[in-house]
Amino acid sequence: MRKAKTALCLVTATGLTFHAFNPNFLSSSSDSFPNFPEKLRAPIHGVYRSSRAIATIAFTAVDYKFSLHGLSVDSDEYRQKLSEVHRRSASRIRKLCEVNRGFYVKAGQFVAALRQVPKEYSLTLSSLQDQAVPYHFKAIKEVLIHNLGPELSDMFLSLDEHPIAAASIAQVHRGVLKGHQEVAIKVQYPDLEQQMKIDTTTMYFLSKSLAWFFPEYRFEWLVSEFVQSISLELDFIQEARNSETTANNFANNKWVKVPRVFWDLTTHQVLTMEFCTGQKVDDVEYLKERRIHPMKVAKVLLEVFAEMIFIHGFLHGDPHPGNILVSPEGQNGFSLVILDHGIYKKLDEGFRLDYCQLWKALILLDSKNLQRLGERFGVAKYSRYFPVIFTGRTIDSKSALGKAMSVEERRNLKQELKSLKMEDISSFMESLPSDFLTILRTDGLLRSIVSKLGAPQRVRLLAYGKYALYGLSPKLNPESDFALKVVFSRLKANASYYRLRLILEVLQLLSWMAKVKLLLYTMYEKISSTLGFELGCQGRKGEAPTTVDTHNTMLYFWTWNG
Repeated sequence: MRKAKTALCLVTATGLTFHAFNPNFLSSSSDSFPNFPEKLRAPIHGVYRSSRAIATIAFTAVDYKFSLHGLSVDSDEYRQKLSEVHRRSASRIRKLCEVNRGFYVKAGQFVAALRQVPKEYSLTLSSLQDQAVPYHFKAIKEVLIHNLGPELSDMFLSLDEHPIAAASIAQVHRGVLKGHQEVAIKVQYPDLEQQMKIDTTTMYFLSKSLAWFFPEYRFEWLVSEFVQSISLELDFIQEARNSETTANNFANNKWVKVPRVFWDLTTHQVLTMEFCTGQKVDDVEYLKERRIHPMKVAKVLLEVFAEMIFIHGFLHGDPHPGNILVSPEGQNGFSLVILDHGIYKKLDEGFRLDYCQLWKALILLDSKNLQRLGERFGVAKYSRYFPVIFTGRTIDSKSALGKAMSVEERRNLKQELKSLKMEDISSFMESLPSDFLTILRTDGLLRSIVSKLGAPQRVRLLAYGKYALYGLSPKLNPESDFALKVVFSRLKANASYYRLRLILEVLQLLSWMAKVKLLLYTMYEKISSTLGFELGCQGRKGEAPTTVDTHNTMLYFWTWNG
């Protein structure tokens, strides 16, 4: 570790020397220096990229330190200044990612998908989703020849030199095999492994340095999650295996399409798949042109990912719109084509069951179970905030599921959150299991897509609640278990789901009745006041009717019939 730090300091010093002779250092491309020999090119790129990153983060740290100096953390001025610094810093980091490209763009996308970062960062960095610049085909062809052999014409009837898609670590070309099958060939950019070692070492160094200057800002958990996910994504053999596992998991699901892998043309750096047509899942105009209802797409999307989380425990970790296409082909009028299977998380079985229990407790606002599960996840102190994070309700909420918090609930929550410091957020994120962090990121991406499709939050909550209950049912194999046992298990799971739906509908009815009762009472008071006489009524004048205790009602309905 000491050697790595020494090397990094030398790299940084060299880079700052370049900086002295290049005023546009922070905004110039890594390709802007003279043509060095091939063996020196990657290290020199690393020098520039690392030095630029360190300089950017140093400027950002100084900006925070001096802009907020002397301000009370409870003051409105502090919150306004903090938002301004967040915006400046996010813009600075976005420029860094755009110039350094590669893993920095990937890191920016990774951060943008987290709902736990300040909104100024997520909004600013979200523009990186479409920032990848494709490599020239000459470099791509070298990778293809190195992996598949010198005679590409022996394998392909045609191979389009212009990529149909480009990302931060690879680009995709369309081709036709000798057997006339249309394929998509995903080709990894050259020299990525060496580049990754330099870039991730820099990121670790920066996170440790930032924590030294600002002890309450600890982001090592974020760097660790990113490095773990990006390491998996560089192995296209593993991506192909993930793809086949998902295809098998959804073999009986007519809504899902996973492109077939051509193993004889797949290596660690090249992945050849069946070519599938479709448009990005959040392209609402395309859906309307094809007479595909966006709400239906949202519901299917949520149920597919809910099945991944709660039943299979094998989760696609990067469901941004470019990785999920809507195809007009399919028995139901459309199908979802799931692409890019590089980042996956195999959930621990104990965690999967606990997460199912968490969603059951979230929907019922079962505070005792939320506290118990918070302890199992290592965040008992913050378990009361699970409903806010996942359902948009407080733990004491009287609002129906999927409905916005009342003005009073918002005011109380805002007051309560004032007591939380950055130290609390860092502690919360550090303590969560890795499986939980992957789900948070995936859920953040799904929420963004579903919002663009115009689906209310209730659709997501019902899908998660439904599959959480299914996930708590015993796992049975229809091919080996008794047919009656399988049927009974499915009926029991369905009965639990419909009982949950009944609870939610009754709660919504009770909430509506309480509002009507309050409205009638208010009208009565106004009429009484206008006419100038008193009419007999229950309770004292001016006293509002008692609010329905929805929490106890939920628990009663859940325990009803076992």
